[in-house]
Amino acid sequence: MHITFVRKRLAGGATCAQCREVEARLQASGDWSRIDAVMEIDEDDPNGDGAALAQAHGVRSAPFFVVREGGKTRVYTRFAQFVAEVLSP
Repeated sequence: MHITFVRKRLAGGATCAQCREVEARLQASGDWSRIDAVMEIDEDDPNGDGAALAQAHGVRSAPFFVVREGGKTRVYTRFAQFVAEVLSP
C-alpha cells in the first residue's frame, strides 16, 4: 500500500489550517509514519505536481489522500473516511 497525503500551501507560504490539523492528528495517533509521500497544492504554482494530481482525480480541495494498493487507486477527501477505511479497517 502506498499513501500520498496532499495538502495545500496558501499564497505567502503558510499551510492551510485544515491541512495542519489533519497532519497533527496523524502525528498524534502515530499514523504519520504510514504516509509514504506528501505533496502540496501551491496557490502560487497552479501547474505544480500537487495541482496536477488533484486535477487527475477530480479533487477540488485539500487535504486529501491517494491510496494505491494492488493495482487500484482510491481517493479520500474526508479524513474520517480515510481513517476508517485505510488506517483502522
